[in-house]
Amino acid sequence: MNFALGFKPMLGTSQSMDNLEKQLICPICLEMFTKPVVILPCQHNLCRKCANDIFQASNPLWQSRGSTSVSSGGRFRCPSCRHEAVLDRHGVYGLQRNLLVENIIDIYKQESSRPLHAKAEQQLMCEEHEDEKINIYCLTCETPTCSMCKVFGAHKDCEVAPLTSVYKRQKGELSDGIAMLVAGNDRIQAIISQMEEICKTIEDNGRRQKQHLCLRFDSLYSILEERKKELLQEIGREQEEKVQRVRELIRQYGDHLEVSSKLVESAIQSMEEPQMAAYLKQSKELIKKVIDTSKVPVSSHPEPGFENMDHFSINVEHVAEMLRTIEFQTDAAGEEAEAEGPGPEGGGAAGEEEHPEAGDSP
Repeated sequence: MNFALGFKPMLGTSQSMDNLEKQLICPICLEMFTKPVVILPCQHNLCRKCANDIFQASNPLWQSRGSTSVSSGGRFRCPSCRHEAVLDRHGVYGLQRNLLVENIIDIYKQESSRPLHAKAEQQLMCEEHEDEKINIYCLTCETPTCSMCKVFGAHKDCEVAPLTSVYKRQKGELSDGIAMLVAGNDRIQAIISQMEEICKTIEDNGRRQKQHLCLRFDSLYSILEERKKELLQEIGREQEEKVQRVRELIRQYGDHLEVSSKLVESAIQSMEEPQMAAYLKQSKELIKKVIDTSKVPVSSHPEPGFENMDHFSINVEHVAEMLRTIEFQTDAAGEEAEAEGPGPEGGGAAGEEEHPEAGDSP
């Protein structure tokens, strides 16, 4: 279905209409000219009623229209430029009417009385039937069309519906899709906040473990300095790997949130489209995008305990000859150390995180 945009430009912007109105103000009553409008010899315009009131006040002996007595006319001073004009016996009724100003007043009032949306409306017209407006929706072809196309044209065998009902239904669908997107965005934002907290916890735990490690190695610094650097690097690597993994998830969620937010903005702008046919022309694809975006599966996030860095705890109570082979203890190694009993230096079970200061002296 082809259709074209039929558009008649407005007479002017709101500002130009205001400027025009200022030119149509009577200098006497300060209201818009009331017809008939008379033009003075100095080319200024007045409402004939206002001009007659001033003329009567300036010439009290002048007889009004319809009087049987003959009057010799009178003098009239223009309220705009103070130019004095001598009027004949007809007074202001002998002045020429300004039909151009009267026509402009009529056009201005007609434009001012039109609704704002009617002035800006752009009516879609059928390309095949140029005088026909787009007023129905073809359900079979899923496109707006005109009545003539349904009766005689390409859509005569198709199922159609009123444009208004389809417009309201699809606008409702888009509104529901926007609501789903907004709700999804709120969930994603909550997940991002949770991820940020995980990153902070990982960094805090890593920093705490580094401090514990430094305290243990400082007590045996001369022997353990080189090994301490290696273990610090190991902690740093795992910390970096974990943070990088979470940061990557945050980036993915952020990208999805950005795309979703832009789509919400685009959908809201489409909701503000006053023309039903123009809206329906793009609504179906937009609704599909909204639904597809809202159904995008949320990426996985770190498993419980991912931020835990406690496996980097060490036992500093081993004998000096074992220091160069020291590794981060595992749960199994800790259980074996407890089963073996006190070490060569008289220490107790393998040092745990709960009492890191025991046996700090070499």
